[in-house]
Amino acid sequence: MIAEVLLVLAGHSSSLFPSGHTVHPAFEPLLHPGEKQCLESLGTIAFRYRKIKDASTTLSRSPSRYICALCSTLTQIFKDDYETLVIETEAKVLKRDSALVASGSFVPLSSIRAVFAEWDAPLASLESLMQQLVTEKEWKPGPLIDMLLLRSNTGTHRIADIMSRLSIAVQRVWRTQLIAFLVHGSLSTSDPIASKDYVLLEGSVPSCVSAQSRDSIAYVGRAIGTVKAAKWDAQFPRSLGLEHTKRLEKVLIEDQYPFDRVIFEIRTNVSEWLWLNVLTRNDVEDAVDSLADYFLIRNGEFSLSLIREIERLKISRLTSRSGPSTMIREQDLHLALLRASLGTTAQHDPSLSRLRFHLPSGPLRPLLPSLSNPKDLSIISVTEETTFDDLLLGTSLKLSYSVEWPLDLFLQPSDLHVYGALFAYLSSLRKTHTRIHTCWTALSNAQRARRRWTGLGEGGTAEDLEVRHALLRCGWGLVREMSWFLDNLLSYIMTDVIDTEFRRLKRLLANHQEEDRATATRGRAFSMSSESHPPDNPGVTSTGGRDADGAPSSPLDFATLRNIHSTYLERLLTGTLLANPAITSIVRPIFEICEQLVAQVERWGGDVLPALLFEGSLATGSDDVGKMVKERWAVVSEINETFHSLLESLYEQLTLSTSQPFAGRTDASKSMLLNGTVNASIFAHTHTSIRTKDGKKADNAEEVRRHVERLLLRLDFNGEFSKPRNSRSGEGEDILKQGGLA
Repeated sequence: MIAEVLLVLAGHSSSLFPSGHTVHPAFEPLLHPGEKQCLESLGTIAFRYRKIKDASTTLSRSPSRYICALCSTLTQIFKDDYETLVIETEAKVLKRDSALVASGSFVPLSSIRAVFAEWDAPLASLESLMQQLVTEKEWKPGPLIDMLLLRSNTGTHRIADIMSRLSIAVQRVWRTQLIAFLVHGSLSTSDPIASKDYVLLEGSVPSCVSAQSRDSIAYVGRAIGTVKAAKWDAQFPRSLGLEHTKRLEKVLIEDQYPFDRVIFEIRTNVSEWLWLNVLTRNDVEDAVDSLADYFLIRNGEFSLSLIREIERLKISRLTSRSGPSTMIREQDLHLALLRASLGTTAQHDPSLSRLRFHLPSGPLRPLLPSLSNPKDLSIISVTEETTFDDLLLGTSLKLSYSVEWPLDLFLQPSDLHVYGALFAYLSSLRKTHTRIHTCWTALSNAQRARRRWTGLGEGGTAEDLEVRHALLRCGWGLVREMSWFLDNLLSYIMTDVIDTEFRRLKRLLANHQEEDRATATRGRAFSMSSESHPPDNPGVTSTGGRDADGAPSSPLDFATLRNIHSTYLERLLTGTLLANPAITSIVRPIFEICEQLVAQVERWGGDVLPALLFEGSLATGSDDVGKMVKERWAVVSEINETFHSLLESLYEQLTLSTSQPFAGRTDASKSMLLNGTVNASIFAHTHTSIRTKDGKKADNAEEVRRHVERLLLRLDFNGEFSKPRNSRSGEGEDILKQGGLA
């Protein structure tokens, strides 16, 4: 019977247990209750073992290499531990070992039960594991490793050891995939950890890998794979790849801190090599310069020429006959880009070929400027998104910048989206500013022509003389104030914000480049001195660089480069007021009211006053005398009132923005401009700065605040806004009336 029991424990079937682990009823009368219990306990162990073996055999045919590695390791564990124990037990019985054979002739079932008792808990745990593995149709390496690591966290030593061995086997397979990805940039056809565009697949990375390491893995794999696919002249050094392989083979992903350290070292090495061989500082500076020239309109002559070409395109389509030629298409806008570059510094700029206009709504027929009033301030909501991409053409128009290898290592789609939003805002401002100047020129020409016939007066009869005089002065004053505001806003944005931040970005790039060279020199000198003389101070390192603000600086890899560029965009969004929804909801109506006045003057023939011979202006005693003058006075006075109301609201919001504290640092790539939704709590008052390794802010929060303060000083240079309301208006209104309570 003992031989039969050992055969059952080895995984063979027997008539002792016809089904499961229950003893055959025919044997029950022959057994003592204690012997029956021992026999059924051994049958349970054998039953679980056979069940696990059958499930392992089935799973070993899985297409997943991770499941196959787990099953192979489990088979080896059984062979080394459990099956060896069965053979050793049988050998002891045959040798009449006194530990098992009583009196040299009797083997108690309790002794056999005691020998295999250590497998009760492990087999139960493994049975549960196999059931869980069989239940799922597909296992990704990330959840599989997480589950095995979780099961290994137990107080039972044998269970923890077995689960740990299974986990290590799966981790080694995953590590092989990782080495191929990080060192060679290659992806497996089965169970890849990343997609073809080098994005880590969902479930391909265990949760024990930190977020920083995940980002580094995707970054390094994408860089190496792209260099290899592009067949670049300079390929990643093979010796450095072998060194990375050795480092990865010494760590497991369950050891988070050593693994993170190795990944960080690999990323640093790859970044330094890319920065020196693939995407150099000159490439980055050229890209930054071209983006600033065209998206931040620092190339003034080209931006003005482009605005004129788009206006000319609209007029040509409006005046042409019906047919396909009346539509504006993307190729027409591309042609306008090329025409705008003629005679400017952009004519021979190769980066101009990267610019493209896109019409999200498709081809369209141009429309004349609207004469309707802007949205009432009382119904403006700061929770609504304020966009400016439809002010240049009359419909949504987006400027894009094509990014190819290797620039895509530096510029992200989110950065280009922010640049597009800044271009829409700045081009709308520049267009409105140009239109107001054109209106001023038209009024000046009309006034000179009129004075040739009216002398020093405005002409007309006694009935409309005063109205004509007031209308002309109001129109001139309104255009002058609009021009004054747009002049100040444009000069503030271009000088105090864009030029300042652009110079700051170039200075940061130059400082980091110099520090990288100095760090490399110190590192080589330190290595040479360490070989001959050990350093006296163990705290001396070769990475003691300082940035422009005196804080410890990190090497200029692409992570630091993106951080600097992201901060640059954040500060631009904040300084140009585009990051404040309460302010942009007022700035856009100001642009619209300026466009409305220009459109009205154009409809009136380039003058706010009607001609003297229109509508009987010279006919005395007529009821129609001055009717057109009164109509125009009503339009101009309404525009004047709306414009000044918007200016006061804007000044109040600007003042409020300087009195509230700045929030923490945000990422421009995660801003409302990208998500299409506005979150006032995130964007209302953004403090942008670069944080160094020690957590200190490299930029003073007051720098961003001073941008807005400079605009307030420009707008309130003569104290017009800061004076009390009654002294500005010249009316001694009661305080209750001022508050709207009477």
